[in-house]
Amino acid sequence: MHSGVIAIVGRPNVGKSTIFNRIAGSRVSIVEDFPGVTRDRIYTTGEWTGKKFQLIDTGGIQLADQPYQEEIRAQVQIAMNEADVILFVVNGKMGMTDDDSYIAGILQKQTKPVVLAVNMIDDSTRMMNIYEFYNLGLGDPIAVSGVHGIGIGDVLDECLRLMPEEDKEDKHTGIHIAVIGEPNVGKSSLVNAILKEKRSIVSNVQGTTRDAVDTPFVYEGKPYVIVDTAGIRKRGKVYESVEKYSVLRAMTAIERCDVALFVIDGEAGIREQDKHVAGYACEAGKPIVIVVNKWDAVEKDDKTMNAFIERIRIEFAYLSYAPIVFVSALTHQRVDTIIPVVDQVYENSCRRIATNILNEVITDTQITTPAPARNGKRFRVYYGTQVSIQPPTFVLSCNDPRLMHFTYERFLENSLRQAFDFIGTPIRIVVRKKVSE
Repeated sequence: MHSGVIAIVGRPNVGKSTIFNRIAGSRVSIVEDFPGVTRDRIYTTGEWTGKKFQLIDTGGIQLADQPYQEEIRAQVQIAMNEADVILFVVNGKMGMTDDDSYIAGILQKQTKPVVLAVNMIDDSTRMMNIYEFYNLGLGDPIAVSGVHGIGIGDVLDECLRLMPEEDKEDKHTGIHIAVIGEPNVGKSSLVNAILKEKRSIVSNVQGTTRDAVDTPFVYEGKPYVIVDTAGIRKRGKVYESVEKYSVLRAMTAIERCDVALFVIDGEAGIREQDKHVAGYACEAGKPIVIVVNKWDAVEKDDKTMNAFIERIRIEFAYLSYAPIVFVSALTHQRVDTIIPVVDQVYENSCRRIATNILNEVITDTQITTPAPARNGKRFRVYYGTQVSIQPPTFVLSCNDPRLMHFTYERFLENSLRQAFDFIGTPIRIVVRKKVSE
């Protein structure tokens, strides 16, 4: 769960993307020495002192009429609207400019707290350069160097201090279900069918749902919360700024959910973008139920369903553990089978395996099918233990992690799945070298 959102803003060529990459811990944004490289918003997740947050990199704002300035300003405004804290970056090497003053004027009209970071203060000789930025009227400037990492911790401390207090009490109890999928696969109609009343806007126009809205409901006496998300499209295919805002909402819904309902259009069939949508939930370690919607509109015989299942298993080989449900949101056909499957995969994601039973399975697996030898040596697991749930995560103590081929890791995972009920949930295997006593 994220504790908040930080948006990085500033004029071009002040090092916003360098600071973004430094906080993210990887080269997510493109960094070059000429202005205007970052045009659209870029999202990532950061963590500092045990707190996770979303980080948004934005394009450079400037007074001059430059190409894409209107689009960039629109993107920055959306980022600022979404943010809990705005990190305003200026160039301490070049000094304060008219563009900095222009942006400061925009920020002073915002209700969001602002942290002012003076970048490119790479050594003590430039420390005096920060004082002129007091003229921006945005409080105490913090000297940083995105290239060398100087002062980044101070900036994050201040950003997190200004974050709104987290709501310790969950607004809704029960299993949280995120309905995800490409635009126009019938997610809102499916939500309405599950709720048995019209709680979401339904339209055949792609992109009708712009936000992710929690709707609590009760099914057979048990509480649930269902979230209808905007359709997720591949980043390169999403041009409309409000749609990009919707993608962020959908990503947040996935991270907050307990189970993801991945909806496919049975009439249109599997599309390439479906793989990207499912990948988001899979990478987040969420239990997944594959829901094939609009099945009533498919011309079929007694072999059609099996053929569709086989294609899903081929196209989504990494989701071989996910159950598949065929429904029609329009006619409500088999919609009542969804929640029982949700219950099953959620319980499996919370399953804990006793250490002695786990090691019996691992031992039997290695005796039956030892790992293949590599360079005269054979990978061997001495001991295993489950360290967490949601998803179930296992740490295996071994002779040498480098000897384990990915195919044998997959074999071990399949052995655990055969021995225990992990239908619907991903499982994680972490291999570590045994510590000598």
